Amino acid sequence: MVAYPETYYAATAIDDEERAELAGDREVDVCIVGGGLAGLSAALELAERGKRVAVLEAARVGWGASGRNGGFVGAGYSQDTGALERKLGADHARRLYALSREGVDIVENNVERFTMRGVAMTHGRLHVVRHDSGDDFAAHVRHMAETYGDEAEFLSAGEVRKRLKTKRYFQGESDASGFHMHPLNYVLQLASACEAAGVEVFENTRATAIGSQDGRQVVTCAGGSVRADDVVLCTSAYGRGLSKRVDRAVLPVATYVVASTPCADALDGAIATTAAISDTRRAGDYYRRLADGRLLWGGRITTQRAEPRDLAPMLKRDIQSIYPQLTSLESEYAWVGLMGYAVHKMPIVRRLSRGLWVSTAFGGHGLNTTAIAGRVIAEAIAGETHRIELFGPFGARWGGGPIGRMGTQAAYWWYQLRDRIDEKS
Repeated sequence: MVAYPETYYAATAIDDEERAELAGDREVDVCIVGGGLAGLSAALELAERGKRVAVLEAARVGWGASGRNGGFVGAGYSQDTGALERKLGADHARRLYALSREGVDIVENNVERFTMRGVAMTHGRLHVVRHDSGDDFAAHVRHMAETYGDEAEFLSAGEVRKRLKTKRYFQGESDASGFHMHPLNYVLQLASACEAAGVEVFENTRATAIGSQDGRQVVTCAGGSVRADDVVLCTSAYGRGLSKRVDRAVLPVATYVVASTPCADALDGAIATTAAISDTRRAGDYYRRLADGRLLWGGRITTQRAEPRDLAPMLKRDIQSIYPQLTSLESEYAWVGLMGYAVHKMPIVRRLSRGLWVSTAFGGHGLNTTAIAGRVIAEAIAGETHRIELFGPFGARWGGGPIGRMGTQAAYWWYQLRDRIDEKS
């Protein structure tokens, strides 16, 4: 039995029942490679459109980034809206942003319609500035409201500090439509919803090759094969070797997370909100209080895959640099997760060739964007809409290989330096 990594989410998972491996050959309409958020979201959308679907997962559903992330659900992408406006124009950027908001709605609706247990969905997201921005951040919030229909509320530094007891933060915005939740429990029950809709979900089933035969796609595994009209690659940073084009485009980037021991009384003196919190560090901190009195904290990015020996103490220093009153906080869980990034900081959601599709590189914004990516791919395969073309400008561009990873790491160090300069100004 393949075990989930030792994370807070795995320790509090509602169900750890292992699914069967693929044995023999299957004939379906669509084969999904990857049993995380992207793959399962697409599978459910396709099954609800009457397609016969099989999902092949190399380890366990949600084993990768889908079951290890911060649990934040909110509109937007890794690339900021200003950059999208400059590249695409305001209308295209608005339509993309509307898709991301639809993704938020999909996740919330799934939690409700499948009566998901243990998800602990909690509304409220708070994004705060690490240096005094004057009127600039207020102007940004107004622009997002006027141009994109965003409903976030601007908060002055005083209003932020009523919620977050620190002098490190200044202005902020409060978004009541965003929420946070237990991502692994969501993925596990999304897999169950897929199966109830007729999807076959196979675990411990690594796809080793994809080819074509008689006009159909053939996915080969150790224990058998799946023939399908269409194949959707949803492997992100953990799956390699099936498409050189995708492998060259997706940069694996690690981020770190810790969950503390229960410490509700201490947290009351530092974080007086149940909202999920992120800040404007370029490789930002993100954190939230959990229902059982813990603090879950994530931050830093690196192209180094190995877990640092001092991971928990390192993040504790980050926490105390903002909340020095949390000296007694102790970490119970610490882990690393790999995210898939593309050089354009947008998801790669498109058809690669006849019968071969890809949904990957969500760049740390996966919960909402995997949901909408699954929907637009299903719409395209079913011939319903062309909304997938909104992601057309963001192709599987070469990420630079080892040089690209070095460049990403160098960019992160540059971001850290700029953060320090901004915060001292």
